[in-house]
Amino acid sequence: MRAAGRRAPALLALVSAALIAADTVTPLEPLRVFGSAVYGGLEDAASAGVRWASGERRLEELERENARLRADLLAARRTTPSPARADGYRVASAHVIGFGRDGTVTVDTGSDGGVDRDMTVFDGDGLVGRILRSGPGTATVQLATASGASIGARLEGSREVGLVTGVPERGLLRLSLLNPSAEVKPGDRVVTLGSRDMRPYVPDVPIGTVVTVEPAPDALTRTALVRPFARFTALGLVTVVLGPQPDGAAADASAGEGEAGGGDTDAAKSGSKKAKGA
Repeated sequence: MRAAGRRAPALLALVSAALIAADTVTPLEPLRVFGSAVYGGLEDAASAGVRWASGERRLEELERENARLRADLLAARRTTPSPARADGYRVASAHVIGFGRDGTVTVDTGSDGGVDRDMTVFDGDGLVGRILRSGPGTATVQLATASGASIGARLEGSREVGLVTGVPERGLLRLSLLNPSAEVKPGDRVVTLGSRDMRPYVPDVPIGTVVTVEPAPDALTRTALVRPFARFTALGLVTVVLGPQPDGAAADASAGEGEAGGGDTDAAKSGSKKAKGA
């Protein structure tokens, strides 16, 4: 054992001398480059994976915040009483992942995320439709332009009430006003009327703009064609309204935002004013 212990330092010295000599005769730089390429590539891949995972989490956070702000702006523009608090709605963000031929799309959030049938779906442009059915991880949305869609609506200015139905072959909507003498003209904005318990539609979601007033030979209703705000062939991130804020939750959230600082609140108010003026 003692002899082996004495031989170990000598062996290490010989190996070191051999490596020095080999480096002098045959440079080891190619080996170092190879090692750097292999392990450096692995390190870059691992780092990229961490950055990607971190980015995904950040993206999800931003999308949730985006959905919440959309709901807050939507609630702020309401002009009629609603069971929902004025502070906003409970919402879920979702991505459109499939398009059907029957005027439907599939989103990647379902009952596991609180999404259920007859919930309002909208995006940054306007009303998209309602949840037709929901599974654990996905849900089917009936678009507002679908042939079977029927949506209570009103003119945003005069508040005249009517019904919007889909005209899928033209990518438009048809507004039928209950008052045959109601004044309506191109450029008038149409919004949702709202439903009992906010399902399937919450009030005052922007639907579209009147483009043509149709003749009314029977004089029983006044009809007009409406161009929807939402781009149904280019849907991406959408917001699903889950329901009203529970009592106290919105107030607590507002208090928390106030404690965080007035700058964010001022920015939100400014964004709301811009949205109203749009």
